[in-house]
Amino acid sequence: MEPTDAELIAAVLQGDATRFEPLIAKYSPRVFATARRYARRESEVEDIVQEVWFKAFQKLSSFRGEAPFEHWLMRLAVRTCYDFLRQHQRRREATFSELSDPENDWLDQFVAAPEEARDDAAAARELIERVLEMLPPAARLVITLLEIEDRSVKEIAELTGWSVPLVKVRAFRARAEMRKCLERIAQEKYL
Repeated sequence: MEPTDAELIAAVLQGDATRFEPLIAKYSPRVFATARRYARRESEVEDIVQEVWFKAFQKLSSFRGEAPFEHWLMRLAVRTCYDFLRQHQRRREATFSELSDPENDWLDQFVAAPEEARDDAAAARELIERVLEMLPPAARLVITLLEIEDRSVKEIAELTGWSVPLVKVRAFRARAEMRKCLERIAQEKYL
């Protein structure tokens, strides 16, 4: 019978660092999936994941066991991703020449008939990724958690440590910023 997370954590806290490895094996896929939402290059994803596990090991004594270990770990992962975004401000301006053909086609269709532009989900997803990269870190984080991961405002507040009203304000501002980015891309395309 496999030991529980609580048993593994207790063993690590008593000095058996090797008992941390099953936790890494169990939760790494989820940590990697989270990191991939915030970084594009695999080397950056690996750096984020390594940082998450390093912090988790260092701060394991602060885990109180009031919620599942996975919740504590994912909160740490989200905050680490946010720190990464702040450190690597990616406020590059996307230009029309950088858009792929499917993105161009989707944008043309959206400008011509927004209600019919839902057909090519892959191109839309690529364009959204490009727009997300243009957002400031807090905006990118809140949009990713709210719209892509489909988390509630309350969950986002718990994950980030922000208040519920602050999450709502940041989500509102992030959506407005996304609209501005899309408008800039569209204007540049049609100038």
